[in-house]
Parts: sequence; C-alpha cells; structure tokens
Amino acid sequence: MKEDVAQVTVSVPINRLWNAMASDMRHVVPKVLPDIVSEVELLEGDGGYGSMLLFKFCPDVPKVSYQLEKIVEYDESTNQIALEILEGGHLDHGFSSYTTAFKLTQKSETKTLIDIKVLYETKPEYKHVPGETIKATFHYINSLEKHLLKNM
Repeated sequence: MKEDVAQVTVSVPINRLWNAMASDMRHVVPKVLPDIVSEVELLEGDGGYGSMLLFKFCPDVPKVSYQLEKIVEYDESTNQIALEILEGGHLDHGFSSYTTAFKLTQKSETKTLIDIKVLYETKPEYKHVPGETIKATFHYINSLEKHLLKNM
C-alpha cells in the first residue's frame, strides 16, 4: 500500500469543520464542489462508521459519473474520518484501492490543523506521480474553507 500525506491549517473552528466534513458531508459537498459533485446519496447507514455514500458527479466531469464510498473510520472523540472508494471515481482511473483519511486537531479557537493521509494501490499499467492524490483533496479543503468562511 502506498501512502501520500500532507497537513494544512484552515481558518475554521474544529467543531464547524468536523460537522461539515463528517456529519453534514452529504449536504455540504455538493455546495462546496458544485461543478464536480451534483449529489451525495446516503445508501446505507446513518452517516457514521460503515455508511455507504454515492457521490454523483456533474455531466461535465470527464470520464467519471459516480463514486461509491464507505466510511471506514469515524471517531468524533478524536475527529477522525476515513473514506474508502469501492466503485467508480479514482478506481476507474488507474487505482485498484483508494482511501482518504482526515484527522482534525484544534490549533486555536478559529484554526484547525488537518492531517491528510491517502492510502492507495495502483494498477500495474498505471504510472502514478507521488503527491498527485493530494491535489484533489487540497482543492476540496480549500473550497470547503471558503464556503464555511462565507457562510459563518
């Protein structure tokens, strides 16, 4: 299993960020990424550990229409969440497994540190550039921060 890791600090309080990234994710993601994700449907579970989410992509997103993900880690006490892609999305683009994990740590009343870990395996014929997996995650976090600051 390969791993890409990164850290980023955002100007959003930890509780507000956790709610947006975890408990309200299916409602927040389409607002944060309106040109990419049209809808997030809860297929199974209550939105916590073990839940299955179907991310439906906008028609303009090239070569992908959906991504099925399962929440494989969900811990409110430590502000950790991880999602594993089961079908579609990255798995249609050279990856054989793909899991993104986030750990939130309060830095101050208004700042939160996000530790990001992407665990993945690539298909033998796929040439992956290390660090590329983090680009989409940074785009999401940057868009999320802007959305939350605008709507505080």
